[in-house]
Order: sequence, then structure tokens, then C-alpha cells
Amino acid sequence: MEQILDIFLPVVIAIFALLTFLCLIRALKGPEISDRVVCVNMIGTLVIMIIAVLTVFLGEDWLADIAAVYAMISFLAVVVLTKIYIGVYREKHSKEDQKS
Repeated sequence: MEQILDIFLPVVIAIFALLTFLCLIRALKGPEISDRVVCVNMIGTLVIMIIAVLTVFLGEDWLADIAAVYAMISFLAVVVLTKIYIGVYREKHSKEDQKS
């Protein structure tokens, strides 16, 4: 069982790293602000998953605490980005309503 985990877990980490990179590309390329917010949320989730897999792979329990703290910070970041997006959206549509 140990041999399988020694092979499987690094592969899982590599796949998550590739997905994180693809989300970063999508965040930079995304045509809408909402696409970018979703990508930032997805990157945060993937990083949490990488940390969780590293916790099992390295056998270090304190990494689980790091993942929990990172989850809270990631959640707050998405809430702040969403608040900014809503403000930009409202401002944009209030200007369009004034023109009509």
C-alpha cells in the first residue's frame, strides 16, 4: 500500500498543479470579471487540495491546519472580489440607466 501511495500522491499533486496553471490562464484570459472571480476561487480550492494531499504524503499533521487557514483566507478573498464586482456592475448599469 505504501508503494502505491508513493506513486499515486505525486501524480495527483502534479495533476492539481496543472489544473491550477490552466485556471490561472483562464483567469488572465477570461472575458468577464465574473469568470476571473470563479477562477480565483477555483485556484484557491486547488491549492487547498494540494496542501491536503501533501499532508497525507509527508505525514505532517500541521499542514492540515495550514489548509484550513488558507481556506478561510481564500473564502474572504472571493467575498471581497465579489463585493468589488457587484460595485463595478452597479456603477456600470447606473450610468447606462442615466443615458436612457
